[in-house]
Amino acid sequence: MPTTLYRPVGLDELALIWDSGCREFPPRLPDQPIFYPVTSAEYAIQIARDWNTKTSSFAGYVTSFNVDDDYLSKFERHVVGSAVHEEYWIPAEDLPNFNKAIRGQLAVNAAFFGESFVGLVPDKCGMKGKNAEQQFVILARSWDYSRMDFVLEISVNQKAVYLNCLYWLQHDFSSLGVTPDLKAAALAGVVEAWSHSRIDPALPSAFSRTALQT
Repeated sequence: MPTTLYRPVGLDELALIWDSGCREFPPRLPDQPIFYPVTSAEYAIQIARDWNTKTSSFAGYVTSFNVDDDYLSKFERHVVGSAVHEEYWIPAEDLPNFNKAIRGQLAVNAAFFGESFVGLVPDKCGMKGKNAEQQFVILARSWDYSRMDFVLEISVNQKAVYLNCLYWLQHDFSSLGVTPDLKAAALAGVVEAWSHSRIDPALPSAFSRTALQT
């Protein structure tokens, strides 16, 4: 049976996770000898919200994933604070084996953003060179006048959509001319276009579920 673990990541790390098809974590940097997955969503949320949002990308994402128990049994759990602050210490050189022990894809469960969040800036189509806020304004306006352009933007800029969509869900665009009704329609449109185009990986469930309810 697999064990569910969690990992708080920033924008850059999530971008690399996307590049892997959301199936593995990127290699550690030379000054990072240990990989630290944690055992509770609460602990991962604390780090993503209170630490990652203050780093250079101003974003913290909570990922969850299932790891084969036979592999994980080789490592001890370490409590580094209160009982909720429990984690595994995986040597950097063993991260490839850790990735092989992941069952299925990594999921993004939650995200937190600082005021200076820019997001992943794409280099194609109408969203080219635009920050996350500007990207959604473009999507919302194209939803209003050209569904074909809307779907094209999403198809061409899948990575930016995946990394920025939870910011779009949380952000108020009213001052930029995007009414709540238009925002809700465009968010639901993103989910529908993603599904219709059969893009893999799936959008974060926290986004899809909420976007379709608004």
